[in-house]
Amino acid sequence: MLELINVNPSSGEPIYRQLHDQIVRLIVGGQVLPDTTLPSVRQIAEHLAVNPMTVSRAMQQLTEQGWIVRRRGQPARIAQRDVPESSNSMSLLTPQVTALVDQAKQLGVSQQELQTMLEQYWLKP
Repeated sequence: MLELINVNPSSGEPIYRQLHDQIVRLIVGGQVLPDTTLPSVRQIAEHLAVNPMTVSRAMQQLTEQGWIVRRRGQPARIAQRDVPESSNSMSLLTPQVTALVDQAKQLGVSQQELQTMLEQYWLKP
């Protein structure tokens, strides 16, 4: 699972939020299945080269929201749950798509040019 997560320290978004959002997307997208054991906070922090408290904050939010289950003395696991309609894959992309469309309009990029660009990136290996 660690190879599926990356953070951008230069981003304006806090690292704990990036981590939280990526794990939610992996769960909703089906790349990480329910009952999957997660790496420890320390392992995630070392892999991403971030402070363990940052990872711990993301994990705490995921626990509070019911995405993961943590039990003392046991590794954290992805929770068994029905994903609510409001958390489906398309709704998770809405903020990024909105920002992309807004930026394209500001730059004078046409809808057709944007679609062509998306197709090119979609097909990239």
